[in-house]
Amino acid sequence: MGVHHNPAQRALEGLIDRLHAKGRIRVWSLVITMFGDAVVPRGGQVPLGVLQDVMGRLRIEAGALRTAMSRLASDHWVIRARVGRNSHYRLAEEGRHAFDLATRRIYSEGPPAWNGAWTVAIAPPNGDTDILADATGLGFVRINGGVYLRPETEGAIRLDDALAGALIVHGESAEHPEAFHELWPSRDVAEAYRTLIATLTPLQSALQAGSGLSGLDAMAARILLIHDWRRIVLRDPGLPIELLPVNWPGEDARELVRLLYGALYDASEDWLDDAGLPSPHAPQRFAGEATARGAQDLVS
Repeated sequence: MGVHHNPAQRALEGLIDRLHAKGRIRVWSLVITMFGDAVVPRGGQVPLGVLQDVMGRLRIEAGALRTAMSRLASDHWVIRARVGRNSHYRLAEEGRHAFDLATRRIYSEGPPAWNGAWTVAIAPPNGDTDILADATGLGFVRINGGVYLRPETEGAIRLDDALAGALIVHGESAEHPEAFHELWPSRDVAEAYRTLIATLTPLQSALQAGSGLSGLDAMAARILLIHDWRRIVLRDPGLPIELLPVNWPGEDARELVRLLYGALYDASEDWLDDAGLPSPHAPQRFAGEATARGAQDLVS
């Protein structure tokens, strides 16, 4: 069945068109998405040829991929190894640590539970705000200048010495906590979620109507799905539901991503099997009875 007669494939082509319409593609970022989502659960090492197949399906030239891999290697994100006559790549420890932190947010089931406590991080009087450069990645929201605030939630990343040099203050009360969302650019993030929902809806509709994708196409669609989701969710501080604006679209977007991921998973994993990657050593991301039922409904 040709592209014009396969709604799911036509929806995928639309997603790829959108990727290229944004301007210069950050190929290295797409590669990291694939490593974190598909390669790490299968041992962390992948032949260059597998990367070339997926990136080629996304219409990314082999030269652009080679440049991206050289950059990732020089920045200590990946390590190149020779296996026979072939080049293989694996995620370096630095890259693995960074993605492990992001994975919690990307594949979380929903807003974290809040215990009502807060942590405030304040830059030192000498104005060295670089000390707080990693605060956002630790769940803090920048309030003003060198002042950051974090609601303490279940599973929050331990600070330990991550913000050494900053003044750290803990508290357990706040008046009108619902005003917290006014302190961060929630409108921008909300609009990004709504745009993502609109972008993914044609693929959802096609799969729901019974259209299907080949293994490679399912893998390409899965990478685009997680790539776009990752770029938004890591800008979102991941607030507990009590602190989110009314009619927050983030959870609708999460549910759509979860269902699409489940619908694409089997075909894409079969393709990875055929490509010779080891069997996955971790359960399916976004897995669960409700997710499995929803994904089955989407493709049945």
